Amino acid sequence: MTEPTVRVLVVNCGSSSLKYRLFDGDRTVARGLVEEIGSDHEGALRRVVDELDLAGLGAIGHRVVHGGERFSAPVLLDDEVVAAVEALVPLAPLHNPANLAGIAVARALLPDVPQVAVFDTAFHRSLPPEAATYAIDPDLARRHGIHRYGFHGTSHRYVSRRTAALLGRDPAGVNVITLHLGNGASACAVRGGRSVATTMGLSPLPGLVMGTRSGDIDPTVVFHLHRVAGLSLDEIDDVLNKRGGMRGLCGDSDMREVLRRRAAGDEAAALAFDVYCHRLRGYVGAYYALLGTVDAVTFTAGVGENAPAVRAAALAGLDRLGIQVDAARNDAGARGERVVSPTGAEVAVCVIPTDEELEIAKQTRALTAG
Repeated sequence: MTEPTVRVLVVNCGSSSLKYRLFDGDRTVARGLVEEIGSDHEGALRRVVDELDLAGLGAIGHRVVHGGERFSAPVLLDDEVVAAVEALVPLAPLHNPANLAGIAVARALLPDVPQVAVFDTAFHRSLPPEAATYAIDPDLARRHGIHRYGFHGTSHRYVSRRTAALLGRDPAGVNVITLHLGNGASACAVRGGRSVATTMGLSPLPGLVMGTRSGDIDPTVVFHLHRVAGLSLDEIDDVLNKRGGMRGLCGDSDMREVLRRRAAGDEAAALAFDVYCHRLRGYVGAYYALLGTVDAVTFTAGVGENAPAVRAAALAGLDRLGIQVDAARNDAGARGERVVSPTGAEVAVCVIPTDEELEIAKQTRALTAG
């Protein structure tokens, strides 16, 4: 009699949505998104569990946004780990509570199935001190856990390894600048498979221009908006996190709409696009300098995978660094993993569809195997 195949269920619980994907090995058996669930994570996850064939389910992998200083790798969930993740809520007040809600429900519904937390911040725990440390009083920083954590780590890890595979090389010998460009966006310098610099910091706010987040901004803007404009701290938080970025610049957070308006001659959309790509180009150059040598620049996530105009503009003028985009390849409308730089280019420009759920499943399976 054939033994049932071990399966892994990946759960990504947001504040008002539940995303799930069931894997049989690396093959997707089922996937779905339950939206507008409010705080009823139990009801949503119960429906998912009831509808799925979970025969042979070997483990559940949960995406957890913030792992703080403690978690540098996936970890089996128990009461102690859950308490530690709860203690990190002040560092990720919008994300960790939702992640914890999904964990609590899954543990209650399937108490006999091993469950694993995979942290967005874990890949960046390899940041060297000079990249992770902010230039403020070290005692104050230590007491309050203030340093660069970085996010999108699961995506950057997956994409950097797939880039090495696309180039036919061992990740340990490849330097890659990965650009995760979705509604949230971040860049990462990966040296030999390890994160050595990334744009997000204590929170997902700094760095690149995003759909609704401002990215890098002079901290004095916060003081100015409070003292001069009379905005409360919560109102400033809203301005920078929910009404900033592309939305703040032109009223649209969706790059597809920004590109449509830009093509029609809309000046606000054109400026938003230019600011977005200017910031990207600056970080590519900075991370090239940090790495010393670069084998590839890789674009991923919704904008990175599907907006050739962004790829071309973000890398324009970097020919002296060996970075070029082949216009025909870039605009070809192809899908999947591909190289869009000219043949023989010193630095490969790649497009790699990210697959954070698959990466979570792999890490979950590796931790629970045997």
